[in-house]
Amino acid sequence: MAFHILACLLCTFTEVIIASSPRQVRDQVLAIKPQSDEEIQLIKQIFDQYEADLWQPSSIDNIKINKEIHLYFNISNVEEVKTQLATSSIAYRVLVEDVQQLIKKQKHTNVALTPRGTSLYYEMYHPLEEIYLWMSQITKAYPSVIQKILIGSSSEKRLIYVLKVFNGTASPRGALWIDCGIHAREWISPAFCQWFVQYLVTAQNTVLTNILKSFEIYVLPVWNVDGYEYTWTTSRFWRKNRSEYNGDQCVGTDLNRNWDASWCGPGASNDPCSETYCGRYPESEPEVKAVAAFIRKRSDHIISYISIHSYSQMVMFPYSYKFSKSKDHDELNYIAWKAVTAVRSVHGTSYSFGNSAKTIYLSSGCSDDWAYDLGIKYSFTFELRDTGTYGFLLPASFIRPTCEEATAAVSEILHYIVHTI
Repeated sequence: MAFHILACLLCTFTEVIIASSPRQVRDQVLAIKPQSDEEIQLIKQIFDQYEADLWQPSSIDNIKINKEIHLYFNISNVEEVKTQLATSSIAYRVLVEDVQQLIKKQKHTNVALTPRGTSLYYEMYHPLEEIYLWMSQITKAYPSVIQKILIGSSSEKRLIYVLKVFNGTASPRGALWIDCGIHAREWISPAFCQWFVQYLVTAQNTVLTNILKSFEIYVLPVWNVDGYEYTWTTSRFWRKNRSEYNGDQCVGTDLNRNWDASWCGPGASNDPCSETYCGRYPESEPEVKAVAAFIRKRSDHIISYISIHSYSQMVMFPYSYKFSKSKDHDELNYIAWKAVTAVRSVHGTSYSFGNSAKTIYLSSGCSDDWAYDLGIKYSFTFELRDTGTYGFLLPASFIRPTCEEATAAVSEILHYIVHTI
């Protein structure tokens, strides 16, 4: 009896300790808005010391006074980082409180309960093999309107496919290009391309139906196939591809800094360890080379280029590599305004718009600038939801509204283009 009473007391005591213990620390994302050059320097030191992942902006060199930055820290460092920031009187807030929990939720799929072709399938994130299978299945399901085209392979020899959506017109007036997943960690981007292809072939959207009567639409669902696979298996916030070069200690090139558009200029890095590494030379990466060859061969046929990214909620257009306006600035600005107006009309979501260098930051070697300089005037880059609440960990419950509003924006752009040329 005495033993039983003691055991109960110990249980009660243990429960009290657990109940009063501080909540377990998790991997977190911190939002910081530096107020001086001194604070920027300290943040850069913390970034290097703790090997943080920079979510926003894409490069440590783009950190500016009074511009919010988002930094991911793992569990072993986050409390020490908070102490350093507090000691230096640098204000911060916890943007994502439990990174691992959000990752777990993003990866939760139940394909058996949501077979392809149902709406629920398109409200989940899917690993690369699932997307490969989806491409085969949707092509077989709609053979008269979808064609799967192999355009090349990655540095790790994975295949890169483009889906051509058409209605069988013998002599199309032109083609429209949309790509997704150039940066591996931006999962909402491939999710949009899957959504958009399904929407093209099933929805009763008169705007898009009329466009397909005389235009082809090329869709690249996952561009950075190696990096995307790596985010599912190894490192969720990997950005670059997975190319390796003899003598380099770091892996990967930023595929959106590898283009022959002021290559390796401002906003790109020649350091192989940088997130914005520009590669050894323009189009050094097989993923870039494959797309560049495909588009270049059809440059007289492709009249619009749209690249889908996340996150920041923006519609942008050239140039990225310089602040000066392009010769088509006014028209592109007007189209971007129409696009963000279409976004707002769906769920009330606000997007900003403008030329890339001024709207987000300087960056060189970008795909939309290359397309524009090639002669594809209507070149745009989308940054989908959100503005940082979840960042790259946008929950699956947001896929549908994000894709609905982005589809409205893309439809508005394409409608303008085909009725203008």
